[in-house]
Amino acid sequence: LDRYVSAMVHKARYEHSLRTAQTAETLCRRYGLPCKRGYFAGLTHDMCKDMSDEKIAALAREDGKAITELEAKKPSLLHGRAAALMLRRDFGVTDKDILQAVAVHTFGEEGMCALSKVVYAADKIEPGRPQATKAYLASLEHLSLDELVEKVLADGIAYLKKKGCTVAPESEKLLRSLNRR
Repeated sequence: LDRYVSAMVHKARYEHSLRTAQTAETLCRRYGLPCKRGYFAGLTHDMCKDMSDEKIAALAREDGKAITELEAKKPSLLHGRAAALMLRRDFGVTDKDILQAVAVHTFGEEGMCALSKVVYAADKIEPGRPQATKAYLASLEHLSLDELVEKVLADGIAYLKKKGCTVAPESEKLLRSLNRR
């Protein structure tokens, strides 16, 4: 799959995928999860990102879930669902946590498993992200996994709102559920 991912996405995205995989592996170690599963999900999370909107949407439709209004307006947001479908269908991946982690890494979702939380956070805080300064990453080191996701998610939502972008309802629902715990 490493060769497949490197062939399917442009160089900068592949490098992002490697950094996400490494960050997910580190977070798995921190939170007592299997590191290889984190690395694998991080590596493959964006494998469909550089496909055409039409191909991404067609793949995502195969998972049987509804396409939201936001996803219909911007089909590239479906790349995680498309990647999870391809992992299951074309590569025989049956690990439900890996498939969920890849599928929901864009918005997150309420009730996601620990591996999904790791990959969600890793995608947002890998060292190539502009916000991933040493100080920011240091501020996250002693947080529980739920606290990490809550902080990263809240920061992401604040950034989107500041830019005037739409925030996915799934992300807002996840943040509310994390705030209630």
